[in-house]
Amino acid sequence: MEEKKLDTKSIIGFVLIFGILLFMMWQNSPTEAELAEKAKQEQVEKDKKEEAEKETSTATLNTSAEVNAAPISDSLQQIALQNKLGAFAYNANAKEEVITVENEVLKLKFNTKGAYLAEVELKKHVDSKNESIYLIKENNSSFNLNFGTTDNRILNTKDLIFNSKVFKNGENTIVSFKLNVSANQFLEYKYIIKPSEYMMDFVINSQGLDQVLNSSKTVDLDWSLKAYSYDQSISYENRYTELVYNYEGGEVNELSISGDDEEEEQEVKWLSFKQHFFSSILVSDKAFEKVKMASKNLVEDEKVDTLFTKHFNAKTSLALTGNNINQNFKFYFGPSERKTLEEYGDNLGESIYYGWGIFGWINKFLFIPLFGFLSQYLPYGIAIIVMTVLIKLAMSFVQYKQYLSQMKLKILKPELDAIKEKHKNNKMKAQQETMALQSKAGASPLSGCLPALIQMPVFYALFSFFPVAFALRQKKFLWAEDLSSYDEIAKLPIDVPLYGDHISLFPILAAVAIFFYMKLTTGQQQMSAPQQEGMPDMAKMMKYMIYFAPLMMLVFFNNYASGLSLYYFVSNLISIGILLVIKHFILDEDKILSKIEVNKTKPKKENRFQKKMKEIMIEAEKQKQAQQKNKK
Repeated sequence: MEEKKLDTKSIIGFVLIFGILLFMMWQNSPTEAELAEKAKQEQVEKDKKEEAEKETSTATLNTSAEVNAAPISDSLQQIALQNKLGAFAYNANAKEEVITVENEVLKLKFNTKGAYLAEVELKKHVDSKNESIYLIKENNSSFNLNFGTTDNRILNTKDLIFNSKVFKNGENTIVSFKLNVSANQFLEYKYIIKPSEYMMDFVINSQGLDQVLNSSKTVDLDWSLKAYSYDQSISYENRYTELVYNYEGGEVNELSISGDDEEEEQEVKWLSFKQHFFSSILVSDKAFEKVKMASKNLVEDEKVDTLFTKHFNAKTSLALTGNNINQNFKFYFGPSERKTLEEYGDNLGESIYYGWGIFGWINKFLFIPLFGFLSQYLPYGIAIIVMTVLIKLAMSFVQYKQYLSQMKLKILKPELDAIKEKHKNNKMKAQQETMALQSKAGASPLSGCLPALIQMPVFYALFSFFPVAFALRQKKFLWAEDLSSYDEIAKLPIDVPLYGDHISLFPILAAVAIFFYMKLTTGQQQMSAPQQEGMPDMAKMMKYMIYFAPLMMLVFFNNYASGLSLYYFVSNLISIGILLVIKHFILDEDKILSKIEVNKTKPKKENRFQKKMKEIMIEAEKQKQAQQKNKK
C-alpha cells in the first residue's frame, strides 16, 4: 500500500491561503478613529443600561413602599372614620351616586348621600318660559335626621352615604337606602313610587339599633325648601306662596304670607310648602307631637330677587319604638289643584285658601263646581264669561231692589227738602219727620244699602277664587296668554311704582266699565238721597268714587290674574245692561208714586229698631233743650 505524503504544491497552497486570510484581516481591521467611536458607543450603551437598571431598582423600591404603605393608609382612614362615625363606619365604603326613577308624572333623582331627593321634575307641567318645572333642584331642599349614639356621637343623615337598592314590587318601584351598622343592623329610608301618582310612600325604620341609638337624645327631623319662582310676576306669585299645616283634628292654618313668620304648633298631621300653583307636602301617619315652623320672604326687590320666593323650614322629633325608629310618611310633589289633592285624602284639598268663612264656603260649594262643569264643555275664557252671566242674572233681583229704593227716594225728594226747610232750625225734628215719611212710603235708605251688602260676599269670594284656580293656568283667551297671570299688551321702558313695567288690557277695560256703571248709579243716588243731618255728604263722596274706583282697578289689577279682570269687565258690562233694562222697561215712576201715596195712608207699625232710634232722638232733643236753658 502506498504511503501518502505532503508534496510541494500542497505546501505552497496552504501558505497562499494563510497569506490571503492575513491580508483580509488586516484590510478589515478598524482605524484608530473607528476604535475611539466604538469605545464611545460602548460607553453610552453601558450608561443607558446602568440607568435602566437603576430606574427598575427605584421603581421596584417605590412599588414595594406603596404596597407596604397602603395597608397603613387604609388603616388610618378606617380609624378616622371609626372615630367619627362609630358603628356607622361599617358603611364607609359606600359611594355617592345619583339614582333616577320616574313614573308618568314625576321624574325623581335620589342622592345616596343623605338618601334624599336631588331633583323632582313635574313632567306634565312647564313654567311661564315653557321650561321644565323642578320643585327640587340644585340643593334647594334638604331632609335630615339628627340623632345620638350610645358611644356619645351626634350624626346627621345628610352627611352620610347610604347603600342603595332599586327593585319592583308589582307595579310599584321601591327605592331603598340603608345605613348599616352590620349586615342585619341598619337605618333605612324607603320610597315607594306608584304609577301615575304625585304621592309616594316614605318609610323611615331601623332594625337592630336598640343598642346603638341613644334613647336619651331625641331623633330630630329637619325639612327645608327654597321655593322656586315659575310665574311671570314673582311678587304676585309670592302673595300665594305660604307654609300651610293641618292639625290632627282637621283644622288648617298657615304662616304669614306677607313677611317672615315662625310658629310652634302641636299635633300637626301634615306640612305643605305651598307655592302659587305647586306644593311639596309631607304627611305623617302619626301626628307630629310638636313642630317648629318658619317662613322667610326672599323677595325684597323683584328686579333682583328673581329665583326664589320663600324659604320654608320645619323641625320636629320622631318617637322611638323599642329604641328603634318606625315612622310612615307620604311625600306629595305636584300641582296645587283641589281636585287632585282631594284624591289623596287627609284633608289636603284644604291647603288651598279660597277665602275666610262664608267666602270660602261660597267658592267650595258654588263657584268651583260651577266653573268645573262649564269648563268641561267650553273654552276657559268663555266659561268665565258664561259663569259671570249666570251670577249676574242670579243677583239681578238685588240690583232691582237697590234701584227701586233709589227711585222711591228720588220721588220723595221734594217732600224731604220741604221738611228740611221747615225745620231748618231744629235738626232733630227734621230728622224725625224725615224718618217717619220714609218709613210710611217704604223708602228707607237702608233698603238700598242691604242689597249692596248682599253682593259683597260674592265679590270677595270670586276675588279669592280666580287667583288660585289651577285650571286657568296657561289657558289662553283672546290676547291673554295665561288667564292665571296678567295679560301684557305692551312693555313699559320704566317700572312705575304700584303699577309695574307693563300694560295689561283687561284691567283697562274693567276700569272703563266700572266708570260708566258708577256714573249711572251715582247720578241716580245724588238725585234721590238728600243729605242727612249729622251725616257725611254722600253725594260728594260718590262724586270722588266715580274716579277713584276705576283708578284702583287700573293700578292694582295690572299684575293680577287676567281671568279676574275679565270677570270684572264682563260683570260691570252686564250690570250696566241690567240697570238700563230696569230703568226703561221694568220700573214705572208713576206707578211707584201711586204706591207710595197708598202706603202713606196706611198705619205703619214701628219695628224695634225704629222705636229705639225714635227714643234716642227724643232723649237727645231733651238734652239739647236742657243745655240751651242752662246757657241762658
